[in-house]
Amino acid sequence: MNSQTQKSVVQGAAGAIEVALDRPAVDGAPKGVAVIAHPHPLFGGTMDNKVVQTMARAFMQCGWTAVRFNFRGVGGTAGVHDEGRGELDDMLAVVAAMAPEGPLCLAGFSFGAFVTTHAHARLRDARGIEKLVLVGTSVSRSAAAPVDAADHLKTLVLHGELDDTVELAAVLDWARPQALPVTVVPGGGHFFHGQLPLLKSLVVRHLSSTTA
Repeated sequence: MNSQTQKSVVQGAAGAIEVALDRPAVDGAPKGVAVIAHPHPLFGGTMDNKVVQTMARAFMQCGWTAVRFNFRGVGGTAGVHDEGRGELDDMLAVVAAMAPEGPLCLAGFSFGAFVTTHAHARLRDARGIEKLVLVGTSVSRSAAAPVDAADHLKTLVLHGELDDTVELAAVLDWARPQALPVTVVPGGGHFFHGQLPLLKSLVVRHLSSTTA
């Protein structure tokens, strides 16, 4: 993402996982680590996706170390696509390696947001999650996990009004039984073309807010 991006490899169940780490330009120690998951591997999704990079910049601006990674079968990551099951293992392995303790945020875009909901469900009791950011959450191909009501104030669900990859109505159908708020970007598409600065500002605002 920038000249200071640190590339490394961690070990997962399917082998090597390619990881990119960006530290915030802040005095003192970072607030913690944010692990960010990318969109669908079979449709060109990688950790260098522009929405993922925008989310990473938002976390960095707010003092968090941003960790992006490639799911299995993408870039230098071993393995083959596993429809979310193995990808959840990949994300959990990255968290274990890059943020074994301390404050943790989870974030994802599209398929990555779907995986992130399951990572959150798996980790929340053991770790606690400071913030959860879900952008363009994929809920149609596979069932996204619900977000525990106790974590709603920590959660930003962001979706484009005109998303034709994951329809807004489907996301509302997922969110409605949970009474989970959804922030809608008017005129926004799945990839937020022309609206990435707005997306970043909304994520920054969420990260800067206090939660009960």
